[in-house]
Amino acid sequence: MKTTISVIIPALNEAACIARAIQAAWVAGADEVIVVDGQSQDTTPEIARLHGATVLSSPAGRAIQQNSGAAMARGNVLLFMHGDNWLDPDAGRQIRACLDDPKTLGGAFQQHIEAPGRLYRLLEWGNAARVRWRGMAYGDQAIFMRRETFERLNHFSPVKLMEDVLLMRSFRKLAQPVLLPGPVHVHPRRWQQHGVIIQTLRNWSLRLAHAAGFSPDQLAHFYPVHKVPAHGEIAHDVERTASGEWQEPVASGEWQVENYLPRP
Repeated sequence: MKTTISVIIPALNEAACIARAIQAAWVAGADEVIVVDGQSQDTTPEIARLHGATVLSSPAGRAIQQNSGAAMARGNVLLFMHGDNWLDPDAGRQIRACLDDPKTLGGAFQQHIEAPGRLYRLLEWGNAARVRWRGMAYGDQAIFMRRETFERLNHFSPVKLMEDVLLMRSFRKLAQPVLLPGPVHVHPRRWQQHGVIIQTLRNWSLRLAHAAGFSPDQLAHFYPVHKVPAHGEIAHDVERTASGEWQEPVASGEWQVENYLPRP
């Protein structure tokens, strides 16, 4: 059977980033790109349609949005990617090659955080080690898996936070996820806003609290709201995407607030 890849991107107020994410997915060999919009207040849906994506509307929340996209997807491989991430041009070939082995059920990508500095390289190394040693990939590593595996795992749990952790916790009971070289490119906005060390410690604290018995929905109230670049701040360059060279984001000094997690 031919491997067909559906890229599913949950988005909320991602007008500055969504074009690049979609363009890179097409260049990488996606057979379908679905953007599930969580009722954005900007032009995210219009930009997504302009760049050839199928656009769905959904209540905000990554788990809900990604499940909605998966339900509509036609591919036999589902790849879930954040709106501020973008794939390397070789990503599709890497996925198809690894899934030639019927024992491989899915995996994720090595990251490249688009910012200079040793702390970012250390983050990339640590995130890759987490997948290799613990079988735990996060959503910003572009998790992919066979459709039948996703169905077997009963989709993403309908929680406000850590939907990726819960999914991969179930996945690794079936198989070890592969870590492909990719890379998946990651915008550094959340680390730049909060600081690399503070953001990392906050993430670890949330994981420890979850292990101690707090629910993801309880922890969602303590997860920081990230700012997203205003439209026009990040250049969208198809030729650079196709060549594998990436243009650095150009700061405009304007920010929009991303209220990604639904609040009570």
